[in-house]
Parts: sequence; C-alpha cells; structure tokens
Amino acid sequence: MQYLVLQERIIGAKDWATLLFVFCFAVVAVNKSVFEARFAEFIKLGFSDKYTKIYKDTSNLLSWFTISFFFVQVISYSFLLQFVLSYFNLVKSGGISFIQLFTVVAFFILAKFLIEKIIATAFSIEEFSEQFNLHKVNYRAYIGLLLLPINVILFYNIAPTRILLYLILAIIIAATVISYLVSLRIYQKLILAKLFYFILYLCALEIAPYYFMYYWFTNS
Repeated sequence: MQYLVLQERIIGAKDWATLLFVFCFAVVAVNKSVFEARFAEFIKLGFSDKYTKIYKDTSNLLSWFTISFFFVQVISYSFLLQFVLSYFNLVKSGGISFIQLFTVVAFFILAKFLIEKIIATAFSIEEFSEQFNLHKVNYRAYIGLLLLPINVILFYNIAPTRILLYLILAIIIAATVISYLVSLRIYQKLILAKLFYFILYLCALEIAPYYFMYYWFTNS
C-alpha cells in the first residue's frame, strides 16, 4: 500500500517578485490597450524600423509610453543582473538585493542620460544626442520587454546555468551592438558633420561607463 506524503509549497519568499512581474505585465497590457497602434509597431522593432521613423520626435522621451516601459526595462535588467551576480556568489537572491540592484541600474541609466545632455550641450550636438538617446531608449525598452518572460521562467522554474546566462548575455550584447549600428546608419550625416565630437562622445559615454560598471562589480 502506497502512501502519499504532501509537502507544503512555501512561496512567501517570492511574493515580492510576483508583485513586480504582475506590475510589469499590467503595464504592458495597459500600453497595449491605450496605445494600440503604437504598441503594434513597437513589438515589430526587432525586424522593422518603422516605429523609430514614426515616433522620432524627441518629445516621446517624456511620454507615458516611454516612461512606463522604462520601469519595465529596469526591472528586467535588474532581475537578469541578480541572476548573473548570484550565480557567481557576488550577491544573494532576494528582495533586498533586488532593490539595491534596481537602484544601481536606474541611477546608472538616469545619471548617464543627464551627463549626456550636459556634454551634448557643451559640444553643440544636442540634436544628434536627443535623436540618438531616443533610439537607444526604444531599443533598451524593447530588449527589456523580451527579457520579461525569460526572467519569469528563470525565477520560477530552473536555476540558470553558466551556458544559459552567457547565451542570454551574448544575445543582449549582440542586440545592443546591432541597435548602435542601425543608429549610425540612420544618423550618419549628423555624425560625419561632427565626427570628432562623436568620437569623444562615444568613448566617454558609451564605452567608459560600462567598463567602470564592470570593474566596480568585479572588484567590490
């Protein structure tokens, strides 16, 4: 005679993540409902640049659509960063460490954006900087949206392996590089007109911050 032993499944420790995932999916649902046409073009951003052509006005940086997806992308990147750092035992998985990583990621993106605005004004390349920033924001939001279901699967089902983490990171890096190449193709006339300032801008604000971020995480 066989006896079944039932064990209570304790999920209280993951409630904080569940609330965040529900919030993110709620944001996506609201944007899909309120901005139906814009959302339909946005989800095609991976294989079509029609969205960037339609919503190229820099005022879109402060629209509800962009701001709401900013929170989604920061949450997605923070979860992925927590998976990576916890795998190498640099942080512990949990709500406290997530809040810390969320703060770091949000501060990094916003500080980088403000510094870019200041330097762009000093170099008189405001037009290029605003267009370039809008393009980057769109693609970062798109990547963050794609990461959302991946984070859910990693968090609730399987412990991420090194190969899987490296694969996800490689895809993100490749997508980011491709988005930069697309930006260079679109704004090549503006870039060639101010090539020297663009090189300084690229080294100071697109390469150095990520290097220092990597150095800080690996040596802290």
